[in-house]
Amino acid sequence: MSATATPHLDLTAPEVVKKISQRSLVIGVAFALIAIVLAFTRPNGFNEFFRAYLLGFMCWLGVALGSMAILMIRHLTGGGWGTVIRRILGAAMRTLPLLFVLFIPIFFGIHRLYIWAQPLGNIQDKHLREHLEQITQTYLTVKGFIIRAVFYFAVWNLISFLLSKWSKQTDRPNAPDNVGRFRAVSGPGLILYGFTISFAAIDWIMSLDPSWVSTIFGLIILIGEVLSAMCFAVVVERILFNYKPMSEMLRPDFVHDHGKWMLAFIMVWAYFNFSQWLIIWAGNLPSEITFYLTRINGGWGSIGLILALLGFVVPFAMLLSRPFKRDIRRLVWLAVWLLLMRYLDLFWIIEPNFSKSLTVTLADIVVPIAIGGIWLWYFFRNLASLPLLPA
Repeated sequence: MSATATPHLDLTAPEVVKKISQRSLVIGVAFALIAIVLAFTRPNGFNEFFRAYLLGFMCWLGVALGSMAILMIRHLTGGGWGTVIRRILGAAMRTLPLLFVLFIPIFFGIHRLYIWAQPLGNIQDKHLREHLEQITQTYLTVKGFIIRAVFYFAVWNLISFLLSKWSKQTDRPNAPDNVGRFRAVSGPGLILYGFTISFAAIDWIMSLDPSWVSTIFGLIILIGEVLSAMCFAVVVERILFNYKPMSEMLRPDFVHDHGKWMLAFIMVWAYFNFSQWLIIWAGNLPSEITFYLTRINGGWGSIGLILALLGFVVPFAMLLSRPFKRDIRRLVWLAVWLLLMRYLDLFWIIEPNFSKSLTVTLADIVVPIAIGGIWLWYFFRNLASLPLLPA
């Protein structure tokens, strides 16, 4: 459905978008101040802060990168399902410059987060020290870590810039047909996204435990990102459904398609995680089993059980229902729940590297909210800057 077909329809974002943006900024700043106070006042406060910061950063980075990936899929395949959320995905994608700035604190926390960045003489485990002596001379170096991070963000921002530039052109009178350009970038862009996020996952998350390896880990992070992005788009479209133009453009069959995407991503997420577990269990190698040994003991196993049952089994069963997938008022609650499960999934992946027993600190809650508030402010600012639907 196009603006030409409905010339009376105002495509600008409703005023509520600016209000949410302002309130998000207030929340983000308030929680950021609380996080700083906790870092300075709590015992081991800075270590807790940087661990929670990495967790929160990966949560919101996933929404931005997943949105970019879904947007490129839409450019390659077409369909009305992508048109109604195209500007939502684009606004999330255009937060990547902000996320690059938000990544800077991780540079300052490298020595607190990553054992390979610490003096090797402080490591008591002889075998781990010998292993680190090899990889810190070839790949895991502070300089290499920073250079690769800059490269990842350069690639992501370049793709975002091109897609955003051509998308803005479609709102002008006598706009050029950029479908060919979108496809020309989206094909290679999806491949670049797959490679860069895989290496970023190795650098930023897997290297927290440099003794552990998994060849499918990057894909697990990737599918989690696109799942969180689709859930986030459903949440935003539900907010906008109370206002024009979304109330007139969002049809039940589009919502149904969004629900089907959620179902597909959930199944792939479960498949990748089960494949990793099955391969590691069958191989039974010391360099691989440490990941699961750590995460089934000390209370961490309960988190894994919650993810399996409430992060896959229950949502999978609910999304099998066609009426459920077509009702935005019900689908949105599942989308919110899956976003919480995505946070819990990253928590289960990241935090056991620092604590053998299940531990939740105030920073694990406050810091992700602080990052999210600032991110949502920028996202809704982006959303308000362009027509809510491409003309």
